[in-house]
Amino acid sequence: MSAVDHAYRVLKRLVAASATERILISSAALLLSILLGALLVLIAGRMTTCTVGNAVYYFGTGFCYDPVLVFDRLFLGALGDPFSGAWSPEGQFSVTLRETTLLIFTGLSVALAFQAGIFNIGTQGQMVIGGLATAVLVLQASDVVSGVIGSVLLIPFGIAVGVVFGGLYGLIPGVLKAYADANEVITTIMLNFIATGVTLYLVSGAFKDPESPANRTVPLPEHAQFPTVLFGGRQDFSLVALACGLLAIGGLYYLLEYTAFGYDIRTSGLQPVAAEYSGVDAKRTIVASLTLSGAFGGIAGSMYVMMVLGTFQSGLPAYGFDGITVSILAGNNPAGIAFTALLFGILKSGTTVVQFATDVPPQLVGVLRGLIILFVAMPEFFRMVGQRVVDPGSKPVATHDGNVEATDE
Repeated sequence: MSAVDHAYRVLKRLVAASATERILISSAALLLSILLGALLVLIAGRMTTCTVGNAVYYFGTGFCYDPVLVFDRLFLGALGDPFSGAWSPEGQFSVTLRETTLLIFTGLSVALAFQAGIFNIGTQGQMVIGGLATAVLVLQASDVVSGVIGSVLLIPFGIAVGVVFGGLYGLIPGVLKAYADANEVITTIMLNFIATGVTLYLVSGAFKDPESPANRTVPLPEHAQFPTVLFGGRQDFSLVALACGLLAIGGLYYLLEYTAFGYDIRTSGLQPVAAEYSGVDAKRTIVASLTLSGAFGGIAGSMYVMMVLGTFQSGLPAYGFDGITVSILAGNNPAGIAFTALLFGILKSGTTVVQFATDVPPQLVGVLRGLIILFVAMPEFFRMVGQRVVDPGSKPVATHDGNVEATDE
């Protein structure tokens, strides 16, 4: 058997893997990345000078960095040390949940586009546009209502603003792809730069807070921000926002699995030719998919403004790009995004803990985080590639009655 044939068989087996097998593969990849990361920490510890009292000894050899401590802080530190006896929901755990909440929406944005066979790299730009629109319009509306009633009205209004403006920004590459055959990868990347440049111009000019030296909008009043529940000591996370994220996961899963529109999206992503043959309007599906994808990105921007900052400031973190990896690791399945978003939330939050609790250089911490992401995401990435080039034994074919049948070759 040639190497090409062997690779083909391995890829074919990966494509046909069950959900349980995929979970076991990802778990093994996570363990392998930790072991390799521990080796890198030990090697770096041997190349660094430290005092005898600060060294840790393994196999009779001294090392300046302790891999056990590093990974303890990376994972347990991000969860607020749940086994310490002094756990509090207001500690680092709230930061982890904050990151998880935002990554849920950016992950859903990318996953929806992937399901339609579209690579949306523009979630970051859609998040930026949705965030600025939310900051400006909610601030205007906050003068009309206040108090508890204000929160009840303004929070849904802010989310709706993010949906509309993020969706409209996603509509642009959708129309360009559907009616001008423009590559969505190129258009969404360019639209990210446009969004960043335009919002920077606006928050440093027309919408700038005159009382702040930073390029930001006027802060929202408290009643226009997400309320904190059980997390009163921190103002950057809300269980209400996390609940919205979980509802969004359930809603998108239902849409994709149990509605005619979801059927159109999934069939277009699996077999565009068969989808058109069964009566699916390919252009309408492309436009609608990227618009809805952009809407999820816009919600992430609304959450960042109304939950984290309380204002819009130029230079938003790259949650949109992180959402790509979150989606790939979940196999573009909305049901899996809650777990992958939590994993990435732990890594993002734990990275900060490691930097403060150990002497490990931030560059090495970044390598460890990237190593974990790479190892865990690669099996699903290759599986996605394999779905397009390998027939695992049968493949779905759309029929006229709206069902999907499997045909063997």
